[in-house]
Amino acid sequence: MGPAEQSKNEIVLSARNVSKSYPGVQALNQVEMDLKKGEIHALVGENGAGKSTFIHILGGICEPDECEIIIKENQVNEFKPHLAAEYGIGVVFQELSLVNNMTIAENIFVNRQPVGKFGFIDKKKMKTKALEMLDVFDLDFSPDKMVGSLSTGDKQLIEILKALSKNPEVLILDEPTSSLSRGEINRLFKLLKRLKNEGIAIIYISHHLEEVFDLCDRVTVFRNGKYVDTKLVENVTEKDLVKMMVGKTLENFYIDFNKEKGEDYFEVSGLSGEKFNNINFSLARGEVLGIFGLVGAGRTEMAETIFGIRKRRAGEISLEDNYLNINKPIDAMKKGISYLTEDRHSKGLALNMNIKENIASSSLGEFAKSKLGLLADKEMRDFSKDIVEKYNIVTPSIEKKVKNLSGGNQQKVLLGKWLGTDPEVIIVDEPTRGGDVGAKQEIYKYLDKVSKSGIGIILISSDLPEVKNLSDRVLIMREGEIVGCLSGEEATKEAILAYATGTNTKSGGNK
Repeated sequence: MGPAEQSKNEIVLSARNVSKSYPGVQALNQVEMDLKKGEIHALVGENGAGKSTFIHILGGICEPDECEIIIKENQVNEFKPHLAAEYGIGVVFQELSLVNNMTIAENIFVNRQPVGKFGFIDKKKMKTKALEMLDVFDLDFSPDKMVGSLSTGDKQLIEILKALSKNPEVLILDEPTSSLSRGEINRLFKLLKRLKNEGIAIIYISHHLEEVFDLCDRVTVFRNGKYVDTKLVENVTEKDLVKMMVGKTLENFYIDFNKEKGEDYFEVSGLSGEKFNNINFSLARGEVLGIFGLVGAGRTEMAETIFGIRKRRAGEISLEDNYLNINKPIDAMKKGISYLTEDRHSKGLALNMNIKENIASSSLGEFAKSKLGLLADKEMRDFSKDIVEKYNIVTPSIEKKVKNLSGGNQQKVLLGKWLGTDPEVIIVDEPTRGGDVGAKQEIYKYLDKVSKSGIGIILISSDLPEVKNLSDRVLIMREGEIVGCLSGEEATKEAILAYATGTNTKSGGNK
C-alpha cells in the first residue's frame, strides 16, 4: 500500500463509548464513530437519535458522561470550545451564531481579528482575508456588508466560511443546506469536495438522504441514542438507511393522497406585493396545490401577503365567491385561513413558552372565561393534550418549553396549533424542514387527512420530491411570477426545474 492509500485510510478522529444523559433522558449510549482523513462521512438518524448531542460533545459545547476520544493518536480528556479549535475541529451548528450588527469580515474573524504591531485591529488585513474567503464561494459581497442585511441562506454560507477560516482538519456540518438555494448547495458541495481532496475530514449531518448519496463516502447511523452501523455509501440504498434509522421499512413514504377534488372555492386574482406580481390561481376543496421556486422566487412573500403579514399592492382574494378584506393576520384567521410559516423559530413559535401556551395561542378566543380576558386553563390543557396525542408530539409534559423539543416535534406543535383552528384553507410553507424521515411521513399523513376532509392545502416546498409527489398540481414561480403549471405525468423533476431556472421557454400560467 502506497503513501497515498495509507493517507486515505488514516484515522484522524476516533470516538468510542460516548455516553451522555440528561434528567430522564439517555441522549447517547455508548455510540462510536471513526473519521478518516479526506473523507466525507455522513451521520444520519431521526430527531432524538443523538446526532446533535454527539457533535456538541466534539465541539466542546457539552461534556460527556464518558467517552474515549482520540484525535490523531492523541487521547483527549477534556473538550471545551477553544480546545476543540486547538484540536483542529471546526463545527457549523444548525443554529447560526452570527451577530447581525457586525460586518461579514468581523463575523468571520470574531475574537480572532488580525492585529498590528501596536495591538490594534488591522481592519485592512481582516477585510483582505475575508475577501479571500468570499472568493472561495464566488460570493459578490463586500466584507463591510452588515450580516443582518443578508438572507438566511447567505448567513449560512458566512457561518461555514467562519469555520473554514480556522483551517480545521475536521469540519462538522449540521444540516448545512437547510436554508440554501440549489445554486448555493452546488457551490457548497463543490467546496466540500475540494476540502476532501485537500485531506480535510468532514462529518456531514443531513435529513436529506439524497445528499448522502451525492456527496458522502461512508455513513454512520444512530437510533434512539445508540450506534447502529457504519456502511460504505456505495453499498447501501436509501431504503436500507431508512430501515436502519427507524428500525423498520417505511412503505409508501409520500402517502397516496386522495385525488378526488371538489369544486374550486378559494381564488387569488391579480395579487401583487413585495417581490411578486400578478399572481392568479384557484384552489379546490381537498386539493393539494404545490408551489415550487428557487430562493428569491417570491413564494413566501406571496403566502405572507395572503395571510395579512405583508401589505398587498393589488389584487383580490375570495373564499366561496366572497371577497376577503385581509389587512392583518387576525383578518385571515377569522375567515378560516391558517398559515404555517417556514420560519418556525422567530415567526411561528414562542420558543420560551411551553407547548400548551403555543398550541392554544391561535385559539385564545375559544378559551376566554369572561370579558376581562381570563383564560380557562383546564380547557386549554385538555385542548393541548388532545393535539399532543393526535399529532404524536414526543414530550413528557405539555408544560415543556418548545425550545427543548427536537426540530420535528417543534414542527408538529406548529402544525397542531394551526390545524386545531379548523381552517377552511391551510398554507404550509416548508412543512417538513428540519424533520427526519419518520417525522416527515407523520406530517404527510396529517396533511392527507386534512385534504380528505375537504380542506384545500397550499404546499410551498423547496423539497422537489416532496412537492412533486404530494401535489395535485404544481405552480412554479420565478422572479415573482407564476411561470408554469404542471400536473400528472407532466410534473417531472426535470420539467419543474426547467421552469424554475428559466430554461423552459414555454409561457407559464395559472391556474
